[in-house]
Amino acid sequence: MTTKRCYYEILGVDRNATEEEIKKSYRRLAMKYHPDRNPGDKEAEENFKEAAEAYEVLSDAEKRDIYDRYGHEGLSSTGFRGFSGFEDIFASFGDIFGDVFGFTNGRARSRTAPRAGSDLRYDLKLTFLEAAQGVATDIDVEKLERCRTCDGTGAAPGSSPEVCPRCRGRGQVTQTSGFFSISTTCPHCRGQGQIIVNPCRACRGTGRERVVKRVHVKIPAGVDTGSRLRLRGEGEQGEYGGPNGDLYVFIHVEDHEFFKRNDDDVYCRIPISFVQAALGATVEVPTLTGTEKLKIPRGTQSGKIFRLKGKGFPHLRGFGRGDQLIETVVTVPTNLNRRQEELLREFARISGEETSVS
Repeated sequence: MTTKRCYYEILGVDRNATEEEIKKSYRRLAMKYHPDRNPGDKEAEENFKEAAEAYEVLSDAEKRDIYDRYGHEGLSSTGFRGFSGFEDIFASFGDIFGDVFGFTNGRARSRTAPRAGSDLRYDLKLTFLEAAQGVATDIDVEKLERCRTCDGTGAAPGSSPEVCPRCRGRGQVTQTSGFFSISTTCPHCRGQGQIIVNPCRACRGTGRERVVKRVHVKIPAGVDTGSRLRLRGEGEQGEYGGPNGDLYVFIHVEDHEFFKRNDDDVYCRIPISFVQAALGATVEVPTLTGTEKLKIPRGTQSGKIFRLKGKGFPHLRGFGRGDQLIETVVTVPTNLNRRQEELLREFARISGEETSVS
């Protein structure tokens, strides 16, 4: 298996590089290794794809943050796979090539390339027990969806987009200079091949409107603060036939008044009387799923840790559960009645212990 190179190394920038520095470096490499400039050169093709993948990650703030934190494996866990071929690269970064060659992507195309919709983030707060047991809930997400009034056409109801008179529906116009002919994006329709004469009032001709959509989310048992769920296709709608973006749900777990979490283990403290500590006892202990009986042996000291196997959080990736760790805290009575005090004095006398009050 080939080890992937560092994206910063590929683009020749440092980790603190600005967005403009990253774009400038990628543009230089893209032009250097462009397949039209290096016909039949397999090494140039691989360098071209490699640079495009690096730029896709480092030019996206969220992908860059994941890469900086967790590297290539972190991106793979989100479903990131890079580009499948040249057409994907040209569709995604047509503006980069347009800056240099003067046309949309270095190859004549009749329409504006499909654009994937933006990914969205939703921060979801869970109780401690919801995180331990899992929960299904509905969340309201504000996003751009296909306009319901015009069904995404951008034209007012009863009308339709018309063929662009400038490019006659091609989306491009051809400019000839000497022996050269260059196809450029039609400035009249912006590469769409059609124009909207009577725009939809609801979406102002964009074909998309901002709505609040209710999304059903299933949270698996064992999540913790920082866990993230990816809901494919629940982001904003793509443009020009592009796919929807994804919705990322970030988990925030509230603290619990009794339980504390350490990885998948759960920690708690229970009070026991000095009599129970000395003579032993069986006490009931709260757990994440109910109560369990715990046997306290004779002579238990304050701070003793007991373990209940398999009573912690479920392992999010894998089988089984963590444990519950229980620390005993021996309590001292503060209000003794006369008989209790007499018995304690007798105990002290037999033990040869001195007390501060005779």
